[in-house]
Amino acid sequence: MALPTDSSETFLREVDENLRRDRVQDFFKDYGKWLIAALVLFLAAVGGWIYWDNRQREQAAVDSEKLHQTFSDIAAGKTNAAEKSLKDLTNSRGDAIRASAVLAEAAIALDKNDRAAAIAKYREVSNDKGLPDAYRDLANIRVTALEFDSLKPEEVISRMEPLAKAGNPWFGSAGEMTALALLKQGKKAEAGRMFAAVAADKKVPDPIRSRAVQIAGTLGVDATASLPALQAQE
Repeated sequence: MALPTDSSETFLREVDENLRRDRVQDFFKDYGKWLIAALVLFLAAVGGWIYWDNRQREQAAVDSEKLHQTFSDIAAGKTNAAEKSLKDLTNSRGDAIRASAVLAEAAIALDKNDRAAAIAKYREVSNDKGLPDAYRDLANIRVTALEFDSLKPEEVISRMEPLAKAGNPWFGSAGEMTALALLKQGKKAEAGRMFAAVAADKKVPDPIRSRAVQIAGTLGVDATASLPALQAQE
């Protein structure tokens, strides 16, 4: 036989439910407009970001295609057309596109024997901390090579120090310039060891490795152990 429901408990439960319902209604009455406004603003912000992101992607695709065409123009000898396109691309919001455009401008300037303009362009990329390291490192190598004869040996060594390490993609060029700077300082033993290290790194291009073996030998450092590997690849 079922026990009779306690009327006082039922009454209290109904009162509690009513209070909670009233609180919810009061809350939405007081803050409903603010909540709706906040939701609208949030959705607008999300929509705006999605639109901006899509525009960025679309522009990046356009810039990438334009850069590809510019390189084709350079290869075809259409330098004037290429220079006009590169000028626009140097303002691209895409870091890779912008860096590539400036580096291409430097190459064109160098091809025209305008070393000052080329150096300025390479410095622009090298000093731009907002660009990926790969572009900055390349610019650092190129500008240092162009300025090598006018730089003090210690400045060359300082510039190349982050790159003149075995395994670094730029070790060949950076190591070679470091070794030559050490020779300017009269540090033949250190220069010889650096040339030997360059010769031993299989990631370094073969022409640089072969040259390093020869120069190391003139400095009294035997790097010929690298020769069989080089000859086998020829």
